[in-house]
Amino acid sequence: MEDELEDRVLHQTYISFMKILSRFTSSLPLDTPVSYLWKMVRLYLLRSEVVVFTLGIIIFFMYLQTIELWSRTMLSRLSQAMSPISAVQRMKLMEGSDTDKQSWELKGTLSAAYAIKGRRMHMEDRFIINENINNTGISLFAIFDGHGGEFAANYAKDHLIQNLYNKIVELNAFKDGKIVSTPQKDSPDEPRPKEESPINVERKTSFKKSVSTADDSSKKEITDPELLAQLSKSRPIITREVRPTLKPVKNVAIPLSSYMEKGKINFGKLLTDEVLAADRLLVEAAKKSMNVAGTTALLAIMENNHLIVANVGDSRGVMCDSRGNAIPVSFDHKPQQVREQKRIEAAGGYIAFNGVWRVAGILATSRAMGDYPLKDKKFVIADPDILTFNLDDHKPMFLVLASDGLWDTFSNEEAVKFIKERLDEPDFGAKSLTLQAYYRGSVDNITVLIINFLHSKISNATVQ
Repeated sequence: MEDELEDRVLHQTYISFMKILSRFTSSLPLDTPVSYLWKMVRLYLLRSEVVVFTLGIIIFFMYLQTIELWSRTMLSRLSQAMSPISAVQRMKLMEGSDTDKQSWELKGTLSAAYAIKGRRMHMEDRFIINENINNTGISLFAIFDGHGGEFAANYAKDHLIQNLYNKIVELNAFKDGKIVSTPQKDSPDEPRPKEESPINVERKTSFKKSVSTADDSSKKEITDPELLAQLSKSRPIITREVRPTLKPVKNVAIPLSSYMEKGKINFGKLLTDEVLAADRLLVEAAKKSMNVAGTTALLAIMENNHLIVANVGDSRGVMCDSRGNAIPVSFDHKPQQVREQKRIEAAGGYIAFNGVWRVAGILATSRAMGDYPLKDKKFVIADPDILTFNLDDHKPMFLVLASDGLWDTFSNEEAVKFIKERLDEPDFGAKSLTLQAYYRGSVDNITVLIINFLHSKISNATVQ
């Protein structure tokens, strides 16, 4: 009875309200547009069932919006509440096969690396730790950040690193007078016997097994749909068409003596020659399978108190000196840089802003290995910048080498400060820094490699 009484009261209130409106509008001339419009509203829109239905729709959408805001708030709080330990445990639970792996880590004597796939569908970063190569006292470290697929990063990791390893061993023996300088008979990308290959050990402890030869690469094409779409939009300037090579690409044999200066190895020349040689072969291998993948390359060689860094692309190295200052050991190659933009435009290309500045609206770095559609037009080159440092001048505490997944969320100074407080961790803070970059919102693969100088020089270890 009470419900019926309330309904009658509401109905009578509504009727009274409508009568008041009717009396107010009855004074309007009947032939005016306003009176006609009011009549239509009263007959069709102000009917009780229409009003109730409209209010119901409004309340329903307000409810949906409230639920969405609530769910976002809860998810945000949950993500902030998660600790690094729980994140690592969650990654380990997901680590089944190599395809399912979420993280990779490697520990040397005085160096360590940690990498995660992060928010990307595939892991395209690769890294190398090779301390005290063949007891020569020379160490080699590398970061490769692939794009458009894994092919280029795998090729660089296998072939470029193998060639550098072999040359370093030969040059060290030549320096000591154990071998005579003769033109190299082997092709720079021809693998050595298994007992001499550092890659065999690395495959077991680093990333998943990679493509090892150009013939294998032709069996499987690894491409990025978004990159291919951009290539299609850029035609006829950029195409995936493979132009026939009139002469097969061959690396000219260079005598070992050309890399010696005053009894010391010229690592800058060695790195430049090997990077460009590997890139030429990589481009030819990529054309066979129409594979448009590319990769950055950041390589560091250490011998006694000297550090030589070669950089192609936007991976970056930063050194912390004895005062805690951040000293860049490489500089990113970005299309918007004046020298890079001039070079690209001189080759007939252009740069366009698509989220970030990109070569031909496609590639966010102006130098890379691979990327043959852009390499054929010389819009992208693989020439490395070489920087050499005397460690006695800086007395560094540590060195950070990382892919741009880290530098998207950390400045040089922030990364140095972060690691400085965590050098006592088992991996010298590599894992903590990688995960922190992920928590800050990095959407890329993230790889961090730390070299610790505090206690002693790297020696007596070969880790990959």
